[in-house]
Amino acid sequence: MLRIALPAAAALALAACSHGPSKRPYAPLTVEELLTRITATADQVTSFRANDTTMDYWLNDERVKGTVAIMGTTGAKVRIQALSPAGESTMSDLACDGTDYAFVDLNKNCQLSGPCSKDTIAQMLRVALAPDDFMTLAVGATPIIPGAKGTVRWDAGAGKEVLELTGDDGRTQQIVLDARDGRADVISSEVKTAAGVQEWRIDNTGFSTVKDAAGTPRRVPDKSRFRSPGEKSDLIVEWNQRELGLEIPAESFQMELPGVATCK
Repeated sequence: MLRIALPAAAALALAACSHGPSKRPYAPLTVEELLTRITATADQVTSFRANDTTMDYWLNDERVKGTVAIMGTTGAKVRIQALSPAGESTMSDLACDGTDYAFVDLNKNCQLSGPCSKDTIAQMLRVALAPDDFMTLAVGATPIIPGAKGTVRWDAGAGKEVLELTGDDGRTQQIVLDARDGRADVISSEVKTAAGVQEWRIDNTGFSTVKDAAGTPRRVPDKSRFRSPGEKSDLIVEWNQRELGLEIPAESFQMELPGVATCK
């Protein structure tokens, strides 16, 4: 058998590359402490507006990449306007006012309306997220399944906390978190049914600090990928600009439909 001896320094370097950091660079945190950090963001940032967002998504069975104007507040209020590639006109418009929604597809000259729910977001973006969950994810946090309990482990290779949670109804959630320096950067969050079927997943990259309307610094992702089960059910968002914690008038989430045909 041929054996090759490595210099001590090279062996140590190889080990470091293979295994990454061996322990947390801070005192271990409990599941409850990490969940408190995550939910604090969602509790404190109750509105956002992003008028210059680049979104890569499915529209009319075609992959589209263009500018989308998005805003939302807690209470199931969301407005999503997809602009033409030149940014000169609106291709589709969705408004949830907290109870009902109005949707118009100007390319197909058709409209929809009804109760606002996770299926409402899916009508436009192919990703089934409840309006308040969409709002939570947009500000860099994540919804937490009800009654979440579980464990936390340290991923030494990635240098991240991994929360493995189970809810009251048997659903599970895995959250990968960057908790350095008091952060709660949600790197990924995935929820599955009790049967192990994915409900939705988000992956975030490139976190930055943005000041909200009160001047408080907030950590938010620069890029997000949302996914839910089914073919052509994902979207990628590049958050080019974002305002947090601002006052948005209620009428901004209302839209009068033009009275055209019902979309199929």
